[in-house]
Amino acid sequence: MLTVYGDGQARFCDGRSRRSFLRAGFLGLGGLSLADTLRLRADAESGTGAQRNTSVIFVELAGGPSQFETYDPKPNAPVEYRGPFASVGTSAPGVQFCELLPAQAAILDKLTIIRSIRHDRNSHDPSSHLTQTGYYKSGPKGGPNQMPSFGSVIARTRGPNAAAMPAYVAVPTVMRNGGSAHLGKACEPFETLGDPNKPDFEVKNLAMLKALSGGRLGDRKSLLTALDAQRNLLDLDGSAAALDQFTQQALDLVSGPKAREAFDISRESDACRDRYGRNTVGQSFLLARRLVESGVTCVTTRVTGWDDHSQLAKRIRPRAAAYDQGIAALINDLRDRGLSDDVLVVAMGEFGRTPRFNRNAGRDHWGSVMSVLLAGGRLQAGVFGASNSKGEVPLEMPYRPENVLAMLYRHLGIDPQTTFADFSGRPRYVLEERALIREIL
Repeated sequence: MLTVYGDGQARFCDGRSRRSFLRAGFLGLGGLSLADTLRLRADAESGTGAQRNTSVIFVELAGGPSQFETYDPKPNAPVEYRGPFASVGTSAPGVQFCELLPAQAAILDKLTIIRSIRHDRNSHDPSSHLTQTGYYKSGPKGGPNQMPSFGSVIARTRGPNAAAMPAYVAVPTVMRNGGSAHLGKACEPFETLGDPNKPDFEVKNLAMLKALSGGRLGDRKSLLTALDAQRNLLDLDGSAAALDQFTQQALDLVSGPKAREAFDISRESDACRDRYGRNTVGQSFLLARRLVESGVTCVTTRVTGWDDHSQLAKRIRPRAAAYDQGIAALINDLRDRGLSDDVLVVAMGEFGRTPRFNRNAGRDHWGSVMSVLLAGGRLQAGVFGASNSKGEVPLEMPYRPENVLAMLYRHLGIDPQTTFADFSGRPRYVLEERALIREIL
């Protein structure tokens, strides 16, 4: 496992700071876990993922965005509930979004908005663990995943949609609880790191190969072969041919042109990059589109900073603007390229925000109701579910984050009743709460 440490990430109110790192997994020349990854590939080829061309882009709205200042404004509520922003009409008569999301309001015919997702926790770490794994995290805050994230499940069961591409990519860094837990390091995400909006952006684990000559690559391959010959490979049943084949596939991934071209965002036109927004958020969405188009099955991106306990009106404007422009461009782009049926977009935070503003002009954590965006994947477009008049609790369709994940797995052809043994050997379901959101099918 090759690990390259980078800059720190956003800090939330619980004190958790995200130090970015590159977990190259089977992409790293010096750390190929061939036995684990060969099993991953074999399982994916014989697993439940029959629809090999489907993929997911998941946007982590880290910190927990306010339902009022996004998809569920309450223009008729008292000002201490509705807040300082006006509502804006959408492409659907009678349906309104917050004025901060005009680009998405104009394309509601391409969106599936659920205003009634809920759960019963108000803390970042267990709540983000729930939205990314389907299980609450227990015990002290922080630390690694206790259950595998959906991205790791996808890597384990589906693998990539195209040879020489990874199955699970995090742009630019892994989600707060996006790790693999008991599925093992072979199912960790490949992190791009860096800011795709910067002129000199490159994926370090791929760019470093530019300096390697063919001879040096051959030397490293020989070294890997020699090292692996010393390992206990009983689980491969003596299949040297299979090992050699997978070694070549891994080397093709890091030394061949396909992955490097997919990650090269500079190949996009200036006009296209401008549509997404010349900022980290917009360019991360554009890179995500390039990756699923090239054969990555699951891409996660992050829009951080939604933890608005104070001065919400001042803090949220630039963040909402970048998110609104970027997500609208992504959804329009997928439709224009004929990809919207095969690519499901999900944007979800760990919870909503309190109905009343606090004394610091902000909103606090509120798991009792939140809004979630989906797009594509052959789902019904429109607004579904409802919260009460003050945005406190669901009135209709009181679904949970696990039900959103069930829709994600359905799109990929993954059975959420599948079990994997945890660290103690106990079989655990991918999801225990796995009902689909039937109203959007």
